[in-house]
Amino acid sequence: MPEQVERRAGELGAHWKALQGPLSEVSGIGRNFLRYLHAMDIEDVEGLLYHFPRRYLDRRRLSRIGDVRIGEDTTVVGTVRKADLNRTSRNRSVLNVAIYDGSAYMYGIWFNQPYHADRLQPGTEVAFSGKVQYRYGRLQMVNPAYDILEDAGDVGSKTVHTGRIIPLHPATQKMGAAMLRRLIMRALEQYGDLPDHIPYGLRLRYGYPHRSQALREMHFPSSAGRLNRARQRMAYDELLVMQVALAMRRQRLKLETQGIAHADPGELIRSFATSLPFRLTAAQEKAFGEISGDMSEPYPMNRMLQGEVGSGKTVVALMALLLTLENGHQGAIMAPTEVLAEQHFNSITGLLAAGLGLRVELLTGNTAAARRREILEAAGSGGLDILVGTHALIQEGVEFKSLGLIVVDEQHRFGLRQRMLLKEKGVHPDTLIMTATPIPRTLSLTLYGDLEVSVLDELPAGRAGTRTLVVGPDGRAHAYDIIREELLKGRQAFVVCPLVDASPAIEAKAAEKEARELSKVFPGSRIGLLHGQMAKAEKDRAMTDFRGGEVQLLVSTTVIEVGIDVPNATVMMVENADRFGLSQLHQLRGRVGRGEHPSHGIFVFDGETEESQRRMRAIAEIEDGFALAEADLEIRGEGSLFGTRQSGMPDMRVARLIRDFRLLKQARADAFDLVEKDPHLQDPEHLLLLQEVTKRFRENLEWLFQA
Repeated sequence: MPEQVERRAGELGAHWKALQGPLSEVSGIGRNFLRYLHAMDIEDVEGLLYHFPRRYLDRRRLSRIGDVRIGEDTTVVGTVRKADLNRTSRNRSVLNVAIYDGSAYMYGIWFNQPYHADRLQPGTEVAFSGKVQYRYGRLQMVNPAYDILEDAGDVGSKTVHTGRIIPLHPATQKMGAAMLRRLIMRALEQYGDLPDHIPYGLRLRYGYPHRSQALREMHFPSSAGRLNRARQRMAYDELLVMQVALAMRRQRLKLETQGIAHADPGELIRSFATSLPFRLTAAQEKAFGEISGDMSEPYPMNRMLQGEVGSGKTVVALMALLLTLENGHQGAIMAPTEVLAEQHFNSITGLLAAGLGLRVELLTGNTAAARRREILEAAGSGGLDILVGTHALIQEGVEFKSLGLIVVDEQHRFGLRQRMLLKEKGVHPDTLIMTATPIPRTLSLTLYGDLEVSVLDELPAGRAGTRTLVVGPDGRAHAYDIIREELLKGRQAFVVCPLVDASPAIEAKAAEKEARELSKVFPGSRIGLLHGQMAKAEKDRAMTDFRGGEVQLLVSTTVIEVGIDVPNATVMMVENADRFGLSQLHQLRGRVGRGEHPSHGIFVFDGETEESQRRMRAIAEIEDGFALAEADLEIRGEGSLFGTRQSGMPDMRVARLIRDFRLLKQARADAFDLVEKDPHLQDPEHLLLLQEVTKRFRENLEWLFQA
């Protein structure tokens, strides 16, 4: 490394160390403030600098109290003139707080919430937000939301929002917003002269402000325009660093990992394709073309195969497994549950013609010890071609002679370490991840942004499809009529019980109660039961009876969400549907409509919240799983998406995937272009960016630097 670069790297390292220094280094932060900040998950100087306002008040757009209209929702700012707490009989209270802005008074009224009086002392500058009423000859808001702008004790001291735009930082009762602003101002004065990790060329291209200026504008905006540019820059910053990490991960796999360069598909694949009782869809052929193209490269494949329930992912995955077998290697499929592993095993053995002479085995936690030893011996000697299993595949003692391809189904149910353990069973094998959970485009560029993606976006011919019906509790009789009609035709039905509690035992009791109730509604039909508390033998018997047609109506918990294929089932009725996520409902709906008969997805709900009603409207109106996933993301927001540390992703402070999708695509293109030209970020101009990537992913370095 040249001397000047080394010196520069040393300076940057010292600077980053200061940012991660203790909060006590910031002027004015003593022991009590330190405790309050830690309670807010603000742990270091950088955490304080990046504790951004949750919203802003623009004084130019605020109504003067004298100009407000009765009945409108508005925000007004004034100084508390008096706060009267009146206690009535039976320990009840009414708090009246009068604020004045020079034009008129506004009263805030709280019933039985006396604690607000402690914060709303006379002299405090405050913003009230709520619906304006006119009662008893005065303007008032009942239970208004409020923000303290300046505490009474601070009046006369230097304010930190003298501009027209007032920042409202997330605060607590002990650490008020006004004090937070002062501490952030001090931190900016001490540490705000920050180097910028976004390369100058990119900042110039988009007209983004320097990091130091953007931070100041985020906290204390000088104008709405500058605040908007600062927000865009900080959002782009987060997305760029994330995408650079993804690009480096993908590039590292290509440059530093020697994989298996498979030959083009040959006779085994052709024999398999001609033996199938159906023609592959165009989407299946395209997906296999992409997969075989990846497998021919000298570095390991890392591809995701997305497809609706019933779109034919297993066939495509099997063709990829046959390709690795043709090249003298073995394949493995890991599924999250025994039900799904058995489904894959049955599907694969059913699809493979006897003449192909391949050995496929199933390994789960319930495999008998003698049988397990026999399977492991065959895997280690090369006498076994494809091993299907659950977590049992990653246990000690499972060895392959030459593992060429790993297929992981529903990977979001596995932790990072589990997936890595399976890869360690071979020497850089190719990886194909399958999911029936439609992943929005925004997430495929973030959570799974290091993967290539193939999509099966058409269903095989000969499927009659599913009609969706959403009803309230009063529509249950109509739902039962539909089920009765289908049962009379010789069809079968699923009824999924309400998701009552996180406890499997309580869920099981709910299923048993539902089965008893339905036996009264459908006295001539045999009703089966399937839930997570049953022993494996009982579950197997319940599924065998249902598949064989001996049971007409199966009452179940969500264990049927994946891995059950009964073409004769034409009704899926879900009780308390509003308690399920949209992707779960879509998966459940996908369990019917798999045969030639028209099917029904019936969702019974009694939720009254706006969110639950929006979800129910979405499931009724949208059939396409990817469009539904986007709708789900919009309804729920993405706050919960990065909560799971197994994703490997740091949390977003500013960027919002839906709102900032254009920025996300822009950041992705820039990041991948940059890493293509400088794979290790060794250019002196990229040193800061490398430091930032390493720092932001410090909790997830295993994810970043492991295949």
